[in-house]
Amino acid sequence: MTQYIIYFNQQWVGDHSEEWFRGRGPLAKAVVQEMKDAGVYVFAGGLDEDIDQAFNADATSGTLKISDGPFARTEEFLGGLSIVDVADDEAAKIWAGKVAEACGWPQDVRRIG
Repeated sequence: MTQYIIYFNQQWVGDHSEEWFRGRGPLAKAVVQEMKDAGVYVFAGGLDEDIDQAFNADATSGTLKISDGPFARTEEFLGGLSIVDVADDEAAKIWAGKVAEACGWPQDVRRIG
């Protein structure tokens, strides 16, 4: 079995009504439950949308520094992720498709080394 991360950037979500988002919650929870029932679930969760609440740890100078904010300011930032443990790329694609359909926005998939 191989672990895969299925993730999206917050900017991919798009503008939707509160009602639209409320309708997506049960769909996403159902996919997570399906992952658990299938025995492939490792983790799933959305991240706080307020990027200014992020902080980073950097020890590249030889001295650990903890700073407010993300390490690098970028136009896009991670919005949420799921990790599944499945047999192969094809199985990961199936789960990514289920997550994308439930959430209503694109998902990227990468193997975890």
